[in-house]
Amino acid sequence: MTIDNQIKNLNNAVDEMSNAALSLSKEIFLEKIDDSWSPRDIIAHLAGWNRYIIKGSRQLINGELPFYDIDPGENYSNINKALIREYSTVDKDEIVKTLNESAKELAQFLKSIEPDSWDKDYGVRHAGEIITIRNTIDELIEDYTHHTRQLGELF
Repeated sequence: MTIDNQIKNLNNAVDEMSNAALSLSKEIFLEKIDDSWSPRDIIAHLAGWNRYIIKGSRQLINGELPFYDIDPGENYSNINKALIREYSTVDKDEIVKTLNESAKELAQFLKSIEPDSWDKDYGVRHAGEIITIRNTIDELIEDYTHHTRQLGELF
């Protein structure tokens, strides 16, 4: 898969998430799912990850472990709690706008990197796995898909 195709897949995933979030009522948007996150929290989490991946990818290119992999907590719980606090607005339109803006920033960053950087092994490992920009974006797209399905179940 080319960088352009992966960016297109990411943009499609962001659009699907945005549309799903905007179709929810304000009450459902703020209601916890399974006593866990609300749809608002999910959007905050994804908006933050878009920006974190830019910073983490720059670290990766420098041969450094991305900051979010240093002490992520179980299933990145420490990072995700911080993002939910950082992106704290409860205004649905505002948080979805932030999601879309941060996704555009990520896409612009991805377009700016050298093509050989995409799959390059910089020698960085997390939990024994090779970290590349490509597999980082693959995981983000999977996260969008998972959370979009969750929101779809709320209709």
